[in-house]
Amino acid sequence: MKAKKVIVIHVRDDVEKEEFMRELQKLNLPAFIYVHGKLNSLKINIQGTKDEIRDAVYKIKDIHKRVRSRLYANKRGLYRYVLDDIFREAGVSISAPILLKTLELLGETVEFKDNELETSMPWNEIVNLTRKLGEYLADISLQTTRQIREVALPLAIVFDIDPEEVLDLMVEVGVAEYKEDKFKYELVKNKEQAMEIMLKHLTGEEDEN
Repeated sequence: MKAKKVIVIHVRDDVEKEEFMRELQKLNLPAFIYVHGKLNSLKINIQGTKDEIRDAVYKIKDIHKRVRSRLYANKRGLYRYVLDDIFREAGVSISAPILLKTLELLGETVEFKDNELETSMPWNEIVNLTRKLGEYLADISLQTTRQIREVALPLAIVFDIDPEEVLDLMVEVGVAEYKEDKFKYELVKNKEQAMEIMLKHLTGEEDEN
């Protein structure tokens, strides 16, 4: 039995409206929806079975919550993102530790739990950062292990050095080696030690000691 429901989504501005509409178009809903836009709101007509409508309402409200939390900072000045949303928007997929460590080294606030990230970096900036990390990853993925990438890629971004140069530098400093038989760069220290030694080297701290 077909039913009908109308919900109204309130938006602050055109940016929120556009982001919400973009996300709405990506939703794969069995229910039929029709959207009528007004100045500060969107009127959404939903048609389908009761279950289809319930599912559609939940998903529509969920994407609106996600759009708002990534566009507007909370009282602590942090934006909240779902990692998959960032990767989808950037068109790349990287491991969470690489992105989190990069944000941390850039001096951003980073809190991560259940695939949700709270950070001080705005949406467009984090999407661009992730895209760049994805490009760097593509450059070195075949010749590196996951562990070494989690050190090399954040350093490449933060110090604006080509990732291949970072790998050579890591070998030079003694935290990594190139395994001829595997055609791969690998860490010879653990991740935390390697990062600490490389940061001291790149900031010139070891020269002062």
